[in-house]
Order: sequence, then structure tokens, then C-alpha cells
Amino acid sequence: MEKIIEMQIIEAVRSILTGRVNEVLGNWQTLIPLFEFSDYQNMTAVVPVVTLSSCERTEKERIIKLDAYSLTIAFTVPETQDSELFCYAYTTAVGKALGENPTFGGIVDKVSVSGKKYIPPKKAHCGQGWEVVITLRITKEGIDYAG
Repeated sequence: MEKIIEMQIIEAVRSILTGRVNEVLGNWQTLIPLFEFSDYQNMTAVVPVVTLSSCERTEKERIIKLDAYSLTIAFTVPETQDSELFCYAYTTAVGKALGENPTFGGIVDKVSVSGKKYIPPKKAHCGQGWEVVITLRITKEGIDYAG
């Protein structure tokens, strides 16, 4: 059975986060918690949630068979004196990794960061972390759902 494109996209994002993004973060002089997909939550790892939130087709995109997906990567950065710096480091590392592999190895036609949102804790030093939401726009040409 052929793998569904949506699952391929989610798997590619997860792989890039735990692979190339973690490599980039590991090469910096500051010790930054790495991405990990597990139930583990501590100061030494960040667990992102990868959500494919929509697939849009304008009339023109329908005619040329182009799907435009919106995917979010959301995570909480534990509150420390460097939390804000870490937030910027994560988005920079994600941007760098996607710039090096803008097609997920040929799975899609193009991936780009379409938004970055940084949400500080509502109250400082209350144990609540910073939240980061990175939005990706992913396009894939040639998908035809008609039988």
C-alpha cells in the first residue's frame, strides 16, 4: 500500500527535528535542550507536537493539482534565564534545516516557514514555560483525488 502523503510529511518533519535540527543545536556553544518524541519532559529535552492543520486548494491550485498544506510545530521551553534565547535558537535551527532540505528529500515540492510565534509565560518565575509555534507551508504538486 502506498504511504499517504500526509503521513509522509509528518514523518519527515519529525525526522528533521530529531535529526538535522538537533545536530545544528548541538553544534552551538550554548547547551540547548534537544527535540525528542516521547513522554519524557525535563529540562534536558523538548517534546514538540507536530500537527498537519489544513490542506487548501484554490481554484487555480485545483486545476494544476497543487495542494498547499499548513503544518505547525508547537512546543514549550522550560523557564530558565535562557528560555527566550532558546526559543530563537529553535526557530533558527528549524529554518536552517529546512533551507538545506526544502523538499523533504523529494517528498514534497517546497517547504517554507510561514510563521513563528513566541509566547512568554503570563507570569514570570511561576514554573510556566515559553511556548513556540512554528508554522510551515508545504506544497505538493500532482495529487489527484478523482478516481
